[in-house]
Amino acid sequence: MIKIRKFVTVIEEAHSEAGIAADTPLRKVAVAAIFNNPYAGRYSDDLSELIAFNPPLGRTLAEQLVKAMGQPIVSLGKGALIGINGEAIHGNACLLGEFANPIRESVGGGLAWIQSNTKRSALGGTIDIPLAHKDALYVRANYDTITVHVPDGPQPDELVVIIAAANRNYLNARLGGLLESQISVRDGLR
Repeated sequence: MIKIRKFVTVIEEAHSEAGIAADTPLRKVAVAAIFNNPYAGRYSDDLSELIAFNPPLGRTLAEQLVKAMGQPIVSLGKGALIGINGEAIHGNACLLGEFANPIRESVGGGLAWIQSNTKRSALGGTIDIPLAHKDALYVRANYDTITVHVPDGPQPDELVVIIAAANRNYLNARLGGLLESQISVRDGLR
């Protein structure tokens, strides 16, 4: 049985960059759940216990993410740290559509594929979670990351699953390309 040991929330808020004040501060939030990996230390063809955990985990993290953000969400990302007794696939099994769909519903959209990153890690893991626009992957101004550090995780037999978001594009965007104002349904990718 999967039991969550702990939640971790990371919040960053940037008010300026390169000496230029932001009209709206860039707020980035990541919420992580740390829980036991039922497959750690053993091989299994069947990963259904992790897959079945996707919907409730997605709903729980989405609720915490929206609360911690406190304003509309524009960019999303997800990821996982896998304790050293686990396999990379264990982290990926926690980030399927069944995990992401409750998050999309909670943030009011999410046509685009949600970028992700996973890696095996010893205790004290750090991971960069990629962020991209929730409705159109090709909005360059929203390509960003948030770094998540978990001082006491993952334990060798644990997983850390993370969802992250931003309230806007990064500060001083000037690379051109598709703008948020130009997004149409055809731009979203699943």
